[in-house]
Amino acid sequence: MQGVSTHWLRHTTLTWVERHFGHAIARAYAGHHDHPDDSTSIYTRAQLPELATALATLTGEPHPLTLEQPDTHPPADRTR
Repeated sequence: MQGVSTHWLRHTTLTWVERHFGHAIARAYAGHHDHPDDSTSIYTRAQLPELATALATLTGEPHPLTLEQPDTHPPADRTR
């Protein structure tokens, strides 16, 4: 066993999204809803095109809902 669980994958992915796109995008990417006591979330809501851009960047694949296509490159060939 490599110590990789679904929780680890989720944590790692959401950390990456937060570092590259910010807290509001990561919160929405995780499917978390705004908490009524979190006044910051009122002003920092992620929009669908922002989530699509995060997904396109993470996967290296274009997404039709992004406003601008990010600079995506295929994963490096690790077979060499």
